[in-house]
Amino acid sequence: MRRRNPLALPGLPLYIARFRTARPKRHAVAVFDAWARAPLDTKVSKMPKMKTKSGAKKRFKMTATGRVKAGVAGKRHRLSSHDADYIRSHRGTKVLKKGDEGLVKWYMPYNR
Repeated sequence: MRRRNPLALPGLPLYIARFRTARPKRHAVAVFDAWARAPLDTKVSKMPKMKTKSGAKKRFKMTATGRVKAGVAGKRHRLSSHDADYIRSHRGTKVLKKGDEGLVKWYMPYNR
């Protein structure tokens, strides 16, 4: 069983708390002084931020009701092989189906 350091402040990370001995090492004094001046109720660590997939934010937009809009595929090149009805029906954007919508919302956590 490990012994706890009686001088360790609650909320300090272990790598800093192990320097809090009766005689601090010379190189640890700066770390020790900075934490000694900090109030005890401050948060020591934060949760990491979630990242938005950069490809998703370029390709998808959210509607006001929370659905996902996407550009229609099949409109970049070789349009001469498609008939006019296909080209007209693939104009603009479409709203994604529910199954695909969940994946896109997972890629864009802050855009809800």
